[in-house]
Amino acid sequence: METIAGVIELKPNSLEAVEKWAETFNERTDEVVATLQDEKVQIESWFHLSLNEKDYLILYMRAESIERAQEVFQNSEHSIDAYHQQFIQDTWLGVTRARLLVDLVNDAI
Repeated sequence: METIAGVIELKPNSLEAVEKWAETFNERTDEVVATLQDEKVQIESWFHLSLNEKDYLILYMRAESIERAQEVFQNSEHSIDAYHQQFIQDTWLGVTRARLLVDLVNDAI
């Protein structure tokens, strides 16, 4: 498994779109999980952060292959992925990947 995390700077005045996107993902979880299965993604978590009057999303993902997951996402025919791709174009300014320092898994629970 591979793990990534990133900080996405949002365009100004994007919070309404972020809230709608999160609501849509939470309402359409069956579709989202189907795309995760196609991408071989085990975990995908999103967080919102406001810092110094700017808004950011934080992404954490664990997948069999991050590169493969991104390729599958880019070529997906799922309507939820098309929605997500449009959301990215409309709201993201840039992405900064975080450097992984520690990644622990407790398979005993």
